[in-house]
Amino acid sequence: MSIATTALFRDDFYLSTNEAVVTAVHADGGIELDQTCFYATSGGQPGDTGFLERSDGSRIALGPAVTGATKEIIIHRPLADETLPIVGETLVAHIDWARRYKLMRMHTACHLLSVVCPYPITGAAVGEDESRVDFDMADTIDKAEVTEKLMRLVGENHPIFVQWITDAELAANPGIVKSKNVRPPTGLGRVSLVCIGENSSVDSQPCGGTHVSETQEVGAIHIAKIDKKGKENRRFRIRFGAPGSDA
Repeated sequence: MSIATTALFRDDFYLSTNEAVVTAVHADGGIELDQTCFYATSGGQPGDTGFLERSDGSRIALGPAVTGATKEIIIHRPLADETLPIVGETLVAHIDWARRYKLMRMHTACHLLSVVCPYPITGAAVGEDESRVDFDMADTIDKAEVTEKLMRLVGENHPIFVQWITDAELAANPGIVKSKNVRPPTGLGRVSLVCIGENSSVDSQPCGGTHVSETQEVGAIHIAKIDKKGKENRRFRIRFGAPGSDA
């Protein structure tokens, strides 16, 4: 029987490695650990990749982590032909940090975009090199203007922190949820609010993803394209680099 995985990333976005004990190995090769710093695919953010290090120094390469039967169970998925560990074995989990850090920067950029464009969010996907956010909006907006406002927030270097509220507090304040289609993760008794700015002066929204600690870490970003996806839907594509740097 699966037991809940202690998700270490919830309390430390910068934790890139941890010791853990194997609690289950699935028939398809999926590995469960008692605790992990690996983020599992959810809320538009891809799961972490990396490897598990065994006591003899050998490695088990991993594809993106996913959730199991419930959101409390995280499955580490070995790549094809990898040797599997045994239940009870102690391992050290290592995230592909360069990839995770890019995803953290991108996810924070998506939150900043929702500040610049204060419309209901109808969809989002965080990527290593490009992310997209869909808004329920009919207005025409200039991508250069949006980019300028985004970079202003980045340059102001606002602090980013997590504040926890209860499921009941979230239910009593539904207006803090910006997404129309995706509800924040609940059922664990508490919900994380990703807050930007002193006293959440820039933004505060429920989110279970990982983020950088200050907006300056996002670096140079720009809106590469705005697609019209219907009469009242616009898709913004965010990329790293300055405008005009796209290949």
